[in-house]
Amino acid sequence: MPFELQHDRRNITDQDLLSDLRRVADEQSGKSVTQSTYRQIGKYSDSTVMHRFGSWNGALEAAALAKTVDKNISNERLFAGLYDLWVCVGRQPSYSEVRMPHCRYHVATYERRFGSWRGALEAFVSFANSSEAVPPAGPRESKTPTRRTSRTIDLRLRFKVLSRDSFRCRSCGASPSTQSGVHLEVDHIVPWSKDGETVLDNLQTLCSACNQGKSNMHEE
Repeated sequence: MPFELQHDRRNITDQDLLSDLRRVADEQSGKSVTQSTYRQIGKYSDSTVMHRFGSWNGALEAAALAKTVDKNISNERLFAGLYDLWVCVGRQPSYSEVRMPHCRYHVATYERRFGSWRGALEAFVSFANSSEAVPPAGPRESKTPTRRTSRTIDLRLRFKVLSRDSFRCRSCGASPSTQSGVHLEVDHIVPWSKDGETVLDNLQTLCSACNQGKSNMHEE
C-alpha cells in the first residue's frame, strides 16, 4: 500500500466539503448521507465537516441534502461524547456548550434520542452511576494471584474517578476547564503490574504530563 498524505484542513474549502457530501449521497441514495456512512467512504473527516458547518445536519442543509438521523450511533457512543464534554468543562455541561470540538455530537442528536437535553443528562448520570458486579476474589496462589478486576478502566469507573477528583490532576492540580491543552487520565495508584486492582480506591486522576512522569519513575 503506498503512503498517502492526509488532507490539510486549512486548504479544504466549504465547497470541497459540500461537493464530497453530494458525491457520497449520489453513490448511496441521492438524497442524503449519514455521518457513519460518510466516515467510511467520504474523502474528508466527518469531524472536519461538522466543525466547519456546526453540525452534521447543518452541513447537509448547506449541501441541499435531506437531514438525517444516524440510528447507528449507540447510547454508549453518545455517553462517551458527554463524558468528553463533562471532563472538558469540569462540571455538568449546559445546552449551549454541546458543540465541536469538545463534543462530537450535536445537541439535537441527544434531544432526539432521549427526548430532551435534560433527559440526555439524566440518562448519562444513570449510566455513569450504575455499577456492574465485581467477581469475588478467588483463592490466591503464591506465584499466580487471581485478579478480581480487569486492567481496563471502563467509562463508568473513569467518570466516577474524575468526578471524585473534581476533574483535576491530583498531582499538580491542572484541569482542562482552566488550562487549554490539559488531558486528564485515570491511573492505577498501585500499578497493575504490581497486583493493583482496578477499583475506585486504587485509581486517581492525573494529567498526561504527571502520569508520564510517574511511569518514568517506575521504569527507573
